[in-house]
Amino acid sequence: MLAAERKFRIVDYVKEHRVATIGELAQVFAVHEATIRRDLEEIEQKGLVKRTHGGVTIDQWTHDEPSFNERAVQQLDQKMRIGKMAASLIQDGDHVIIDSGTTTLHIAKHLIHRSNITVVTNDMNVAMELRDASGIKVIVTGGDLYPSSYMLNGMFTDHVLKSLHVQKAFIGIPVIHPKHGLMHPEAQLVPTKQGMIAAAGKIIVVADDSKVGNLSLHTVAPVTAVDTLITGVDAPVKALQQFRESGVEVITV
Repeated sequence: MLAAERKFRIVDYVKEHRVATIGELAQVFAVHEATIRRDLEEIEQKGLVKRTHGGVTIDQWTHDEPSFNERAVQQLDQKMRIGKMAASLIQDGDHVIIDSGTTTLHIAKHLIHRSNITVVTNDMNVAMELRDASGIKVIVTGGDLYPSSYMLNGMFTDHVLKSLHVQKAFIGIPVIHPKHGLMHPEAQLVPTKQGMIAAAGKIIVVADDSKVGNLSLHTVAPVTAVDTLITGVDAPVKALQQFRESGVEVITV
């Protein structure tokens, strides 16, 4: 087994069992404990697991989101791939919603040279990205501006979404769980995402692999509301299989 594959499987194993000792991992993966320690050091640096005395654990709970600037550089290559794949699912003539977020922004970046597409967004960054795209009609929802992220949210945003219907909505989310669905740590951001989901015929969730399989306080929507999940190739295998069993199309990039 190659080292990269072993590290991927270690994360998957710990997510499934919640805790594991170094000796246990060495036995499962048939390598020396020193090798496991090196692997865990690299995995921990990526924020995927937490080292303990003699072992490793994982905190599945997302209690809050990092700042926009922090999130913008985390998993950047993966977010770019996700954005490119998501944009490829948009057809000429489509009316789509693009949610606010650092992953959804990369969808907009791949639409600049497209034509005959209407984009509804609550993200000023997305709108600015498309400002010179002559073939894209941009509708900004309005709402209360969050200066740290240029997101629009609140009563006015929700009111506009209730008056719209689009073919597809691309939803960014900090947590997606195969049993509990889309989840969010901040209650005030939940209604707008629910409004986007209600306004669309097809729901496409874009979330890097660090968001998959975690838990958070508030439920946004059940798994059954999701048509497609686009995530990274290192997302937990078991969770992805559970999504597929629930009828979700899973695309890894």
